[in-house]
Amino acid sequence: MRFLSLGSGSKGNATLIEAGGTRLLVDCGFGAREAERRLRNVGVSAKDLDAILVTHEHGDHVRGVGTLAQRYGIEVWSTPGTWRQAGGGVVPALHLFSAHQRGFRVGDLSVSPFPVPHDAREPCQFVFESAGVRLGMLTDTGHVTTHARDLLRECDALMLECNHDTDMLRAGPYPPSLQARVGGSYGHLSNRQAAELLDRLSLKGLRHLLIAHVSEKNNHPRRVRETLLQVSSDLDLRLRVAGQDVPGPWLAL
Repeated sequence: MRFLSLGSGSKGNATLIEAGGTRLLVDCGFGAREAERRLRNVGVSAKDLDAILVTHEHGDHVRGVGTLAQRYGIEVWSTPGTWRQAGGGVVPALHLFSAHQRGFRVGDLSVSPFPVPHDAREPCQFVFESAGVRLGMLTDTGHVTTHARDLLRECDALMLECNHDTDMLRAGPYPPSLQARVGGSYGHLSNRQAAELLDRLSLKGLRHLLIAHVSEKNNHPRRVRETLLQVSSDLDLRLRVAGQDVPGPWLAL
């Protein structure tokens, strides 16, 4: 298995995952042309995607899903609430699943969805498994549930949200109502919340920690690193921060 971020942040999110003969995209928050361009930049054609999985209906996660799926005949997987709220329209093949179900397969990948507390209709995140290795994803959640923590406990790689630094959010440009939404129980994870999760996980077998959805206004990669490395300085060489503007490198498992 290998994975990379095509871009992560409030302007658009998409994650590419490959395993065996399967290639899928988690979210497509970029317009179709921009998604195609970013895919080409990492040596992938959109026509080679087997599926698009959707975490929730916010525009920075679904903007290009419908167009890309229709243009290239790509199947889409989503919870019913997410797809209804997204107004995704007709796609070549739509698979609806419950975030509470045990899991399903997409080609060579085993997919385990799980619900998260976020201000969306029926949001979820995923754990992917193939050939005995596991990739966990946790972004766009206001707090870490016990269920999510249990599922992420034995991952070989983790894509984890560090949306904001609490002090920067409080002193930043957002009005109080938006600060309350972002920092609330159905908003986004702070650096400190992410660190608290890592402190309760087994990190010995964690090969890659990819930090995602870092706010350009309320956070900084330096603050992310400072906070997370307080959990374990050994994370330093395994930690990367996903950028908004350019795809990151492939991370192999």
